[in-house]
Amino acid sequence: MLFSGIPFLYYFLPAVMACYFLAPKSLKNTVLLLFSLVFYAWGEPKFVVLMAVTIVVFYICGLAIGKAKLKPWRRFWLILSALAGVGFLAIFKYADFFIGSFNKVTGLSVPLLRLALPIGISFYTFQSLSYTIDVYRNNVPAQKNIIHFATYVTLFPQLIAGPIVRYVDVNRELENRVHNWEDILSGIRRFLLGLGKKILIADQFALLIKLFRESQNPSVLFYWMYAIAFMLSIYFDFSGYSDMAIGLGRIFGFHFPENFRYPYISKSITEFWRRWHISLGSWFRDYVYIPMGGNRVKPLRWVWNILTVWLLTGLWHGAAWNFVLWGLLFAAVLLIEKWIPALQKLPGVLKHGYVLLLICVSFVIFNADGLSQAGSDLQSMFGFGNLPVVTGETLYYLKSFAILFGVGILGATPLAKWAGERVSRTRSGAILELFVLIALLLVCTAYLVDGSFSPFLYFRF
Repeated sequence: MLFSGIPFLYYFLPAVMACYFLAPKSLKNTVLLLFSLVFYAWGEPKFVVLMAVTIVVFYICGLAIGKAKLKPWRRFWLILSALAGVGFLAIFKYADFFIGSFNKVTGLSVPLLRLALPIGISFYTFQSLSYTIDVYRNNVPAQKNIIHFATYVTLFPQLIAGPIVRYVDVNRELENRVHNWEDILSGIRRFLLGLGKKILIADQFALLIKLFRESQNPSVLFYWMYAIAFMLSIYFDFSGYSDMAIGLGRIFGFHFPENFRYPYISKSITEFWRRWHISLGSWFRDYVYIPMGGNRVKPLRWVWNILTVWLLTGLWHGAAWNFVLWGLLFAAVLLIEKWIPALQKLPGVLKHGYVLLLICVSFVIFNADGLSQAGSDLQSMFGFGNLPVVTGETLYYLKSFAILFGVGILGATPLAKWAGERVSRTRSGAILELFVLIALLLVCTAYLVDGSFSPFLYFRF
């Protein structure tokens, strides 16, 4: 089920809100759990069993870690939970990738498993791992109520595309959260803005990307239009989903962490990754990079730590070599930024320009269907594909989508938010904002009624 879909907006969400707010406090988590299972089963009914197994395994391991007095036993249960979570990921997400790579290297023909990838498995697995790790570290007590824990794992606002919400961030709200009109109205506002990002901007860039891939007469300029379109599309798609998830969480009394802070205004790749997919970056930092020693180790070991984290980051996004290359590219650039501090002394315009260029190139690799297409796309972008610089078709699409590019570029900066906040501070501005949000819902609904299926890009992770 999609947030940006008529069934969710006009059937599922009103039903869950009505049942949730009518239910007594003791049953609110039960209501969220049941509706979250329905939400997931809507498109993945058979994988609800896998999710249930994940919940039971991590719940038992968490209890065992909390009760164990000796460190070896606590470590045993932690390792068991990690093996279970990573094992599920390895089987469903990476098995065919490793088998296929093994076959290419050895010339053998080991049969592929060809298992369907459960939606959101990377997200809810990482959330479950954060729970047992934090219990092991004594950051939080083990959750004794399986309903509360299952609600945390399955919570539908962030179940299938993040942000990655750690148990330590919501453990108190799972048991005792406050509901008020300020949070509910703020949540609705945030949800509608995210919906607009997805439908009115991300999906329209997706249309241009589709037209590009179908073109029989591409040009160098068209490749750059595609690269910038995907760069903006993935931002508005994923940040739009995060806005909707954070907004829904606020409606039900949860305060999820921010996941994006205008990453395209960054002046270094280090800064970019502090602003982009914040919940994933902080997860790898706290649960992989720092336990490996972080930067408090010898130089060669530090390089190894960086390469390992970014190899895992690339693989987290997808089981393909272009994702591995994508991750290692960022590892290399981050190392260069650390080794050459003079880069930070460059004029701001140059620093900003190099970041945008690098991010644009990286997303071409990210979105390619394998290394071969990534190489072909990059060659064509930089004029090595024997293509004309511009064609009539390219100019037609450039004119057709010029306003969308302008809106996308402006919307990726804090300017739109700043202007909206200034207007909404006045009484007349607040009334205007209300009408704008209602109009936004109506326009998005019209697009959904007339449009085609367009899932969130991060569903595949």
